[in-house]
Amino acid sequence: MKSPIRVAVTGAAGQISYSLLFRIASGAMFGPEQPVILQLLEVPVEKVMKALEGVAMELDDCAFPLLKGLVLTDDPKVAFKDANWSLLVGSKPRGPGMERADLLKDNGKIFTAQGKVIDEVAAADARVAVVGNPANTNCMIAASQAKRLTADRFTAMVRLDQNRAQAQLAKKAGVDLTTVKDIFIYGNHSPSMFPAFAHATIGGKPATQVINDAAWFQGPFCEAVGKRGAAIIAARGLSSAASAANALVDHVRSLVTPGAIHSIAVKSNGAYGFDANVWAGLPVRTTTPGSYEVITSYSMDDFAKSKIAATNAELVEERTMVADLLGK
Repeated sequence: MKSPIRVAVTGAAGQISYSLLFRIASGAMFGPEQPVILQLLEVPVEKVMKALEGVAMELDDCAFPLLKGLVLTDDPKVAFKDANWSLLVGSKPRGPGMERADLLKDNGKIFTAQGKVIDEVAAADARVAVVGNPANTNCMIAASQAKRLTADRFTAMVRLDQNRAQAQLAKKAGVDLTTVKDIFIYGNHSPSMFPAFAHATIGGKPATQVINDAAWFQGPFCEAVGKRGAAIIAARGLSSAASAANALVDHVRSLVTPGAIHSIAVKSNGAYGFDANVWAGLPVRTTTPGSYEVITSYSMDDFAKSKIAATNAELVEERTMVADLLGK
């Protein structure tokens, strides 16, 4: 059997992690032959740490053969020590009446600290996946603190948007989900993101031919994907948890599977007209486990260009709001 890899998870007693940790320990994220040691980080609050102990008890009680150790801590230097993967799930939620700029700054402080510690103590092959919102900008902030780890090691999750878009297309076309391919997410993980439907296929045919309804694609489809999180909150009174955890499993699984083609948020370096220094959702191909290349060959029509321009503007605005937190 392979040597265990160390997986750090923040916000480990939270809703998303409760749906996530058991999937990692079962082998869903890294495969059925990869043992893991889970290093679980929470805030130094007695009630929260007690809840984390309960989660650990349940992990023990599942008797997962691949789970080779558990670390429970409120110290980031312990949680991220020698971590091969750091999954940054925890973040401060937006409270009633809170301005977006304040939320960005509050979370920015968290990800500034975590980025520094990961760079200091994580494994040489460390990879970071950011889920805590606003994920793109939090990822940019964390990456800006790194002196040892390069920017490509830091990715943010737009896979939930990709999964939502794939499901919406399958429903609309009345087909099996697996027949929907090449639906990629561009830009921010926010309502401004763009699901590039013109490149998607259904049963090997262009999705826009199978669903011959341009108004639906440009209106209800984009809106349904972009505002799905709000719709779930309105329906169940709580934010997406299980689907977010599942998307993170997909995000990492695709990133460790050479040849996989999928959407992740990465430093754009100017691809598709994005500002070079923002983290934007883009289509990528995994080259070797944990590494990827951006697919730059897709052409964009005027509608796509306008949507990309709008989500890029939002990302640039967010970067401006946290400019004082970015490492030099």
